[in-house]
Amino acid sequence: MIKLLASDLDGTIIDNNNQVSNKDLNVINKLNNTTVNFAVCTGKTYSMIKNICSKLRPTYGIFGNGTQIVNLKTGEEIERNVVLNDKAIHCLKIAQKNNLHVHIYTEDKIISQKELKYMAFRNYILYKNQVQFEIVESLESYIKEKNPNILKLVISGEEDLKNIKEEIENSENLTAIQIKKYNEYKDNIIDAEYEYLDIVPKHVTKYDALKQLGNYLNIQKEDIMAIGDNINDIEMIKNAGVGVAIGGSYKEVKDVAVYVTKNDVKNGGFAEAVYKFIKL
Repeated sequence: MIKLLASDLDGTIIDNNNQVSNKDLNVINKLNNTTVNFAVCTGKTYSMIKNICSKLRPTYGIFGNGTQIVNLKTGEEIERNVVLNDKAIHCLKIAQKNNLHVHIYTEDKIISQKELKYMAFRNYILYKNQVQFEIVESLESYIKEKNPNILKLVISGEEDLKNIKEEIENSENLTAIQIKKYNEYKDNIIDAEYEYLDIVPKHVTKYDALKQLGNYLNIQKEDIMAIGDNINDIEMIKNAGVGVAIGGSYKEVKDVAVYVTKNDVKNGGFAEAVYKFIKL
């Protein structure tokens, strides 16, 4: 029996227009009236999506790809992990050496060096009313002067970032998730193709956070269901008792899922998955 349902947001419940289908809203309302613990599990920080959390009313939230775990009913922060400032500065220098764009996420801000590009620009379009955006000439100076709590750091560019990912993970003991937005995965919100590295502390992933939340709730792995569509969802989908890929997911996500929905995010893929595996 499913006791904990963890779902990604963008591409899984929220479509490219930042909307939630009526099918998904209806099933979420039903889900919230059961004993199943509903958790959103996203790469976004909590401050970015407080509004959508208010709309969906999940019990728990895993944010920043696992850097924050929050009890959304009580406001208790169960876990927080930050990228140490010296490690962030080293990543920044690697990015600058390779002419790549960098932005960081703090509790209530997204700070971008020199300009808003790639994911920083996408997030500005989608979340400018929920979180502060700041552009600085030098992120290194900003970090040294402000000493912010960095929940994650993102490096973006239009080249293959595999070598950058390996350099960062090997030298700084960090986790760098590489996501490519090309061809059918193109970023239609800003009409651009690129790839990026989501950089968080070592051993911080959606899966690690979901496992921790399961332990916190005393729920076994086989009673956990995970739903997603993107590369950063792979481990939680592969390791959950029931792992589901939404129609239109990255191929790598579909390959590890026990079920792939026939419907995509616009047509109630999330609702399809819930009805298949949970008795409402």
